[in-house]
Amino acid sequence: MTEVAFLTPDTIPTPSDGDADATEAVESLYTAGIIGRKGAFSSEWAARMGEDIELALADAKSRPNGAVGRGPNRYYVEIHPEQLRGFVELVDHPWVRTVCTAVLGEHYEIVELGFDVPGPGAMNQPWHRDFPMPDETRENKRLTSLAFNLTAVDTEEEMGPFEIAPGTQWAWSESFEHGMFPPKDVYPVFEERAERKYPKMGDISARSALTIHRGTRNYSDKSRPVLVLGVDAPGAGNADHHDMAVTHAYWDALPERVRQHLPCPVVDVLEPITQKHDIEGLMMGEADEE
Repeated sequence: MTEVAFLTPDTIPTPSDGDADATEAVESLYTAGIIGRKGAFSSEWAARMGEDIELALADAKSRPNGAVGRGPNRYYVEIHPEQLRGFVELVDHPWVRTVCTAVLGEHYEIVELGFDVPGPGAMNQPWHRDFPMPDETRENKRLTSLAFNLTAVDTEEEMGPFEIAPGTQWAWSESFEHGMFPPKDVYPVFEERAERKYPKMGDISARSALTIHRGTRNYSDKSRPVLVLGVDAPGAGNADHHDMAVTHAYWDALPERVRQHLPCPVVDVLEPITQKHDIEGLMMGEADEE
């Protein structure tokens, strides 16, 4: 069996200001690798988000490379902030700002906005992380990115809930394919830790994108759309994989405290995004059906 090391830090860099939400966020993300806040938004806000996702998915599927397959009947699409009516409310939410600042520092950068849509018949994905472990994490035990997730529907078991293996953001092995996919002989390591998540409309979670996870099989006749907001510490470099932009008029209307965390180009006209952050093992449909 392939050996997997856990590079868990000896100490957790909790904030010195004593803020309870900030301390909880750092402790949870450095231990379990995920944290959530129930009812952060109204169900009406989540319903509008779902409408925006549905519209953007239809547009993306109508053009080449607009929607990327991440396994059978499972799509990922990146969008610009202007395509999400609640973008400012999302990124300026006090809990989102607190988590980002506590974990990534006061100069955190919003680098990705997109969504996953596992449709009816979507299969189990292979266990994976979203990108290889950065040197800063492996050598200095520091998390340098976060992924926030918000569901557009109330999650049911038959829909194929998101499954995550807490604590595995520190799992390391040279045998991980592309630095992201553990070999199947170590799946039991993740399966024994696995937790399924059942968020409802209005809930939000934040996770380390390094925490090993997968989408599970959707037995229902419903899709399970999930918004993804990617945030980096300065220098993490994930912005290179994304093409998010805003127009001048939209930029001018943004609050200053949102603009200072949005290092994307400001343009005259938005161009449709062609997905750059391909995850080959998922695109190839390397699903492991139960």
